[in-house]
Amino acid sequence: MSAPNKSYDPVEVEALKPEAIERTRDEALAAFAAADSLDALQEAKVAHTGGTSPLALANREIGALPPQAKAAAGKLVGQARGTVSKALAARQTELEAERDTRVLVEEAVDVTLPYDRAQAGARHPLTTFMERVADVFVSMGYEVAEGPEVEAEWFNFDALNFTPDHPARQMQDTFFVEGPKGTEGDESGVVLRTHTSPVQARSMLDREPPVYIVCPGRVYRTDELDATHTPVFHQIELLAIDEGLTMADLKGTMDHMVQSLFGSDMKTRLRPNYFPFTEPSAEMDMLCYVCKGASVGNPDRPCRTCSSEGWIELGGCGMVNPRVLVACGVDPEKYSGFAFGFGIERMLMFRHNVEDMRDMVEGDVRFTRPFGMEI
Repeated sequence: MSAPNKSYDPVEVEALKPEAIERTRDEALAAFAAADSLDALQEAKVAHTGGTSPLALANREIGALPPQAKAAAGKLVGQARGTVSKALAARQTELEAERDTRVLVEEAVDVTLPYDRAQAGARHPLTTFMERVADVFVSMGYEVAEGPEVEAEWFNFDALNFTPDHPARQMQDTFFVEGPKGTEGDESGVVLRTHTSPVQARSMLDREPPVYIVCPGRVYRTDELDATHTPVFHQIELLAIDEGLTMADLKGTMDHMVQSLFGSDMKTRLRPNYFPFTEPSAEMDMLCYVCKGASVGNPDRPCRTCSSEGWIELGGCGMVNPRVLVACGVDPEKYSGFAFGFGIERMLMFRHNVEDMRDMVEGDVRFTRPFGMEI
């Protein structure tokens, strides 16, 4: 077995010769000084300080030296690398300062000049979505109908089978318009409509059956403004009056609407409920458009949109109550009809993951602009 080579001379290694180290150092300093941009400096940095640079390779050779030779070689290489690093940092500082000075001159903006650019506009998403839903029914042959927002109490309640003692007619749910001097608000007979259903009553009085209408519009209720409620909101309702209409027609119509808005694989279901103006009545749910029901009973795939229930409530629906048909001059023995309605704000929250309803009514363009312009 041979003994260690204690007489090994580092100068015999070409990369560790003092003149080679000095030459490599000087080449690096010259390259940094010649760099006229940060990109050029980055290329020089990689070439002279990177893992395959001459100084990096020389540093690796030190490990092969005998112990008594490592100190001198390490000092020589370390000093050269330190000088190169300082020169690199100094040149980078100079180039960054030159860049910043140049940017301030080249990209200067005269804020005193007249403003001649108009920012891209955006329609409010509530308006856009209401029109989109209405277009679905217009394509099916429905007509868009409108009515006044300040409505007679008879159209808002009586014609729709709301009895005089119905809770919705009380002040805590309805805005009553003040009447003549000395008349209490709830005695004036005029309200801010609480739903768009009065348009249905007016349409049945104005038209001869068959009637196929969709009624979008603004409604009012005495709710506090919070993340999920607002005293002024939007609804869209539909009404179909014809001979032989059944709940099957209602279900098929709602399936078409949901598939048009959320995809061809969407489904709906009906849950029994009660509404004064329909009989029988139901709540309409649609399949959760996020998890498609896969989150039900599956703790590994929770769904925030439907709370892992698999379904999302859309709104109330049902067959038009015969009393409503009689009140609006339609023969219930000959004609039947169905109606459906839901809130636009709530549907918009579902479609676009809007967490706070107040964002829709505060008029901040930062909310509306991302929705863009749609005609």
